[in-house]
Amino acid sequence: MPQLTFRGIARDALAAAAGPLVAELAEICECGTDNFTVDLLETAPIFGGEGGVSYPFVEAAWFERGDDVRNRFAEAVSRHLRSVGVPDLELAFKVYREEMYYINGQPCG
Repeated sequence: MPQLTFRGIARDALAAAAGPLVAELAEICECGTDNFTVDLLETAPIFGGEGGVSYPFVEAAWFERGDDVRNRFAEAVSRHLRSVGVPDLELAFKVYREEMYYINGQPCG
């Protein structure tokens, strides 16, 4: 169920990276590619009353899988985005607890 949300990344760059990225992340997480969602937020940042450009940021919302998987996941995201011209980015993990996550009204845990 990893949910990836991107901002500050060009739509065409993310489109080019998304397929190979999700395929690798599915291997890392030992789940199917259909478990992933990929969303692009097109934001309009405001700094000091002026428009600006959003810094590339990725949020990965998931059930915790441990340090090794998290580190490999983060490295893969960074590598795939660098390959499409995103030189720098930040990534943060939002961790869900299975007993607090519901699908169709039923808890996962």
